[in-house]
Amino acid sequence: MSLRSAVLALLSVVSVCPAAFAAEPAEELRTISSARAVGMGNAYRALGQGTEALQGNPAAMALFPAYRVEATGSWDTHTKDGYLGIGLMDSSTSKLALGVDYHWVSLRGAGSRASAHLSSLGAAVPLTQGVMVGVIGRYLRLSGQDRYANSTTLDVGALLRLSEAIVVGFSAHNLIDTHNAELTRYYSGHLGILAGTVTAAFDVRGDFTTRESSVFTYNGGLEYVLDQVIPLRAGYTYDGFSRSSKLGLGLGFMSPGGGGIDLGYQHEFGGAKGRLLILTFRLNVGGGGG
Repeated sequence: MSLRSAVLALLSVVSVCPAAFAAEPAEELRTISSARAVGMGNAYRALGQGTEALQGNPAAMALFPAYRVEATGSWDTHTKDGYLGIGLMDSSTSKLALGVDYHWVSLRGAGSRASAHLSSLGAAVPLTQGVMVGVIGRYLRLSGQDRYANSTTLDVGALLRLSEAIVVGFSAHNLIDTHNAELTRYYSGHLGILAGTVTAAFDVRGDFTTRESSVFTYNGGLEYVLDQVIPLRAGYTYDGFSRSSKLGLGLGFMSPGGGGIDLGYQHEFGGAKGRLLILTFRLNVGGGGG
């Protein structure tokens, strides 16, 4: 190969790479959740049992009438990523459930770190006793040496309560195209089984726009409440983007007054080899679902 041909080949690779990297989603913002959700393998979108509904299916806010306040902090001991968040949700004052959530997130980048401020405002309503719909507006402001965003987008979702114990749902995320890698479009289908002291959940997430072929992520988790006070949790995630597996473990304490504390741990096999610790304090007034 001549020197001229080698230079042209190198320039073509350099020109293509930024576009390819820009198309890659930022998984850090897709996996923001509570300690309970992390302990259950991030399978939570059909459950409606915490303010993490503001990060998942917005229709889940209307599933159980309650007033909820939650504060969460996380830290990954390996990647040094972390986030702090607070969420408030009211689905007991009226049929229209409302929620607001704010997270500050520290993100790793190509040789530097970025700080993200993610704010969410959501509403949900039960159309019938078994059908709920919801919408969430999101605003992301992100700044760093190699990353920047100042964008607004939209999520929508629906839940169908098949019985007292079985809930299925579907949600679509980032429907407004912001051209930010942190807010790429994806879809999720989910199933929740709430059988007294035992809860099981399954989520599948599909991305059809950020790569040439479709990419799927699978989540599954279980929770068992011991003596109606101590929830024990375990879950598994297969991440189709990083082609890695993640094991989630968690436990908590539920006070008779409706408050509680949850601790979760996520161990990633492959990928970035993350080691995430997460703690959530919560206050629930009224309603069900812990």
